[in-house]
Amino acid sequence: MLNTKRSRVRAAAGVGMAAVVATIGAVTFNASAAEQAAVAPAAVGPDARAVSIPGIPAAIKPPKGSKPIGAYIVASGTQTYTCSAAGKYEGASTPEAQLIGTGGRVHHFGGPSWQSLRDGSKVTAKKEAESPRAGTIPELLLKVDTTTGGGVLGKSTYISRLLTSGGTAPTVPCTAGQTKAVKYGAVYVFWKN
Repeated sequence: MLNTKRSRVRAAAGVGMAAVVATIGAVTFNASAAEQAAVAPAAVGPDARAVSIPGIPAAIKPPKGSKPIGAYIVASGTQTYTCSAAGKYEGASTPEAQLIGTGGRVHHFGGPSWQSLRDGSKVTAKKEAESPRAGTIPELLLKVDTTTGGGVLGKSTYISRLLTSGGTAPTVPCTAGQTKAVKYGAVYVFWKN
């Protein structure tokens, strides 16, 4: 009998709440811009995976008002360095990585470029700011400079490279022109401003 009373009370409460929502509308949480930036978008599609957005250093935060539209983790990736005439691996590296995240799978390659394997949308970007991390490649804020297609990446205006691991240039002697691929990991977040 007690369970029957509880069931009726819960049912009445549910009806009461539905009436309140119908009368005044649903209440939404008004998060600050910083709180909104930390909320990862939902994973959509059978090839998608939820990815949390890690903390972002102040030096590389996207502009105020930016909203995350995709978050991806490096499933496998390398940074490739070319040996200079001085016999050292130095200068810019070329990425080659497979990412998986909220919009499915993305190929990251030289340019730097990112292309959705789901819908073909593609972006290229240039470094805007960096934040060093000991023993690994730096975290970055990149500004999108070209877009192709309107799919999962097409609305991006900024990209964050966060929570980096590995990927630093080898320190061993080398022959000019020789290349060396170094494994790395990171979380990429695509933003719309």
